[in-house]
Amino acid sequence: MKGPILLAALLLSACATTPVAPPASTSAATPVAGVSTAMVSAADYRAAEAGVAMLRAGGSAFDASAATLLALSVVEPQSSGIGGGGLLVYQPASGGVLSFDGRETAPASATPTMFLGADGKPLAGGVAKPGGKSVGVPGNIAMLAMAHAKLGTLPWAKLFEPAIALARGGFVMSPRMAAGVAAQAKNLARTREGAALYLLPDGSPKPVGSRIVNEPLARTLEAIAAAGPKAFYTGPNADALVAAVTTSTMNPSGMTRADVAGYTAKARPAVCGKYRSYKICSMGPPSSGGIAVIQILGQLQRFDLAALGADNPVAWHLLAESERLAFADRAAFVGDPDFVQVPTAGLIDAGYIRSRGNLISATGTMATVSAGRPRGAPPRKAGTSNEVPSTSHFSAVDARGNVASLTSTVEGSFGSGLISGGFVLNNELTDFDFIPVVDGVPVANRVEPGKRPRSSMTPTIVYDDKGHVLLSIGAAGGPTIPAQVAKSIIAVLDWKRPVQDAIALPVMMVFDNRLIIESSPQGAPLAAMIPQLKALGHSEITVTSLPYKANGIERVAGGWRGGADPRSEGVALGL
Repeated sequence: MKGPILLAALLLSACATTPVAPPASTSAATPVAGVSTAMVSAADYRAAEAGVAMLRAGGSAFDASAATLLALSVVEPQSSGIGGGGLLVYQPASGGVLSFDGRETAPASATPTMFLGADGKPLAGGVAKPGGKSVGVPGNIAMLAMAHAKLGTLPWAKLFEPAIALARGGFVMSPRMAAGVAAQAKNLARTREGAALYLLPDGSPKPVGSRIVNEPLARTLEAIAAAGPKAFYTGPNADALVAAVTTSTMNPSGMTRADVAGYTAKARPAVCGKYRSYKICSMGPPSSGGIAVIQILGQLQRFDLAALGADNPVAWHLLAESERLAFADRAAFVGDPDFVQVPTAGLIDAGYIRSRGNLISATGTMATVSAGRPRGAPPRKAGTSNEVPSTSHFSAVDARGNVASLTSTVEGSFGSGLISGGFVLNNELTDFDFIPVVDGVPVANRVEPGKRPRSSMTPTIVYDDKGHVLLSIGAAGGPTIPAQVAKSIIAVLDWKRPVQDAIALPVMMVFDNRLIIESSPQGAPLAAMIPQLKALGHSEITVTSLPYKANGIERVAGGWRGGADPRSEGVALGL
């Protein structure tokens, strides 16, 4: 998406809420500052506790991640859940890194022009997002089942127990969730389930502290726990899902039962690159995030960021310039590799990254930035993405040395606004580029039947020079995700910050020539650098509030230490 359009979408979706400390846990988990032998870091303490319960029962890092995702379906429905999709990067205690693709797919009825208006122009995000047309076939359950068959140690049904208990027993609505309900009340009113769950009888949003009981979701989870993924993709659940999107009062979809039944998760090759003496592994296409982070870091290798430090405006200027280059390649080349030729090997080639990094100067900005010509690149034009900040990331490690990094999303806050079976249905299809052809050249991320939209999700694992896992990290926030992850990795590796402090450092994002600096208390140090950044050539700088949300776990002497974003309601809990 080009500057003004993307900035407008980000500002409209920003949800400035005051983070709150979680209530005292009833488990034996250690707090975020502790060093543990096994740990979960997630955006909600109840979901983190669900993951810790699996670790306590002898489960693997995957089991903990799965239980966390399922619990987030209940307590953080505005951001992620079984009605959306996810991407998992996993380092087993022995063997190579694995990655699993649970990204949603477009129905067979989807067309390249489905998000263009009668005038041939792209629909506004607020028009395209609500209702059925934006809903992709959810992938999270299929992805969890695929990964469980390979990585799980606990029975499938065990993973569902905490989420079922939360849904049936009820939970207290947090400030962040309440803000999402208030912002999306009109869309949530489109289904009886949504209104019953999140709105008062007069149609107004339920306030902070309301107790939410989601019996429909408890029944859905019980069915999947008992019968496996077929209970989600066929039978009554699939029928209800299709009915919700095809009879929507706004933007009805052409999705069919065959679309839902035909969904498959995929094992994908992870993308890996070098940064100084470290190895970085993340998710490959259809995600753009892993490639972007590897490029951002690699393009900065020739600069001594450790010597510059986090308080030097030049360090942030260099990061911004590297982001500009990476995002130009992202827009031009990355899409679903089952549909378009993505030059992944060329994009993460060390020589190509070095040549791109040579365009960066410590004393000024590049006048213009365009996509490069990596090896294997087809003719390609940049499109106009509509991705908005939401999503949820969580990391888990177990005492046996397995490490998980999983990011899950329903796209925008409360997705499409439609509820079926107690869970929120995504609006992932608006992650496609709305304009399918530019200058006669098909756009890589255009809509096509059965295709997965490009994602910014960046579940990442960092290894030290001996090949040991050093860090598991990821973030939420739409296209800001790679920027959050790259910044945090630099802070840990170059600036020697604990992962908690690294996540808490300011976030700066670049869209075209515009710098976005966060206006939260965390952003104050960057805001103070605006005169110096302008002197370096950054003439367009916007200070605003966005819902950044990162989580991570790092290896330290004696075990693992977690980090959770102070901007969120997240927490790291361990054994």
